[in-house]
Amino acid sequence: MVNKQDGSNSKRMVLQPLLLNIPEVAASLRLSRAKVYRLIYYEGLPVVHFGRSVRVSVIALQDWIEQRAKSA
Repeated sequence: MVNKQDGSNSKRMVLQPLLLNIPEVAASLRLSRAKVYRLIYYEGLPVVHFGRSVRVSVIALQDWIEQRAKSA
């Protein structure tokens, strides 16, 4: 959470993550972790690797879902 202060008024801004880990992707899609990995390996769900860590861009996930919806 980031605090932003404007004079005497203080506002709180909640930053949304740019990248999700596999459990977060699974929860947001209401799928299992195994299914998310299958989507990555067989269906082309785009990922970003940081060493052994795998992350999915929120924007790329939304775009990927929209593409699949259009082709269905």
